[in-house]
Amino acid sequence: MKTQISIIGCGWLGLSLAQKLVEEDYTVNGSTTSKDKLQVLQKHRINPFLITLTETSISGSYSEFLTGSATVIINIPPGLRNNPNKNHVAEIKLLIYEIEKHGIKNVLYISSTSVFEDGQNFPVITDKIVPNTTSESGKQLIEIEQMLQANSNFKTTILRFGGLVGDERHPAKFLSGKTNISNPEAPINLIHKTDCLAIISSILKNKLWNITLNAAYPEHPNKDVYYVNYCKHHNLPLPKFNSSEKSKGKIIESKLVVQLLNYTFKVSP
Repeated sequence: MKTQISIIGCGWLGLSLAQKLVEEDYTVNGSTTSKDKLQVLQKHRINPFLITLTETSISGSYSEFLTGSATVIINIPPGLRNNPNKNHVAEIKLLIYEIEKHGIKNVLYISSTSVFEDGQNFPVITDKIVPNTTSESGKQLIEIEQMLQANSNFKTTILRFGGLVGDERHPAKFLSGKTNISNPEAPINLIHKTDCLAIISSILKNKLWNITLNAAYPEHPNKDVYYVNYCKHHNLPLPKFNSSEKSKGKIIESKLVVQLLNYTFKVSP
């Protein structure tokens, strides 16, 4: 009998993850907030569910979506960029209640390295560093991480990714041609989608629960050098950086990913 997994949020990363897990012989329930995407999920042999989370309710066939799954992967960003007053914590509280009610054993929460504050001394962020951001989005992520970890009804692994990139998605395309870009000397902390999927798959295969992992590609060139070289290589208009102010940043260390998963990063961003 195949192991069933429910993925909440089949967006850019979640859809690719669901496809990979289907290929690895899991039964996958995938949620989306878009009716148009239901056929896309079905086409890839993912059981499609239209589910919407708000601060006060969950709509859709969420009970059917959760029933029969031992593991739930939560892969939905806070969304405060488009809705600054949104209470994402309240949304996840409702979801946690349903996860408890349906007897889910394991939760994998896809978080972000934005839970750590940048500094002028470019602090090295190890697995021992306590999240300390002052941004509203990051503070909500921290609160959600703590809620999940404190819950004794299921095991939780927190996986914090650096900036996500892929062949069809790269921040250099957004920065190309722009001027007065801040923090030119800050180290980059990016990770390719290929590595994200492989790390998640390895966590599931090795049943690594009740841990917290930070994951970014282990090379951290300066922001200005990296993005200018990328744009040159891809024949894009070059970005221009503001070097008049002291840069702030951080270096995300991924040694625990390498040690616990015996993982070697595959794709340079």
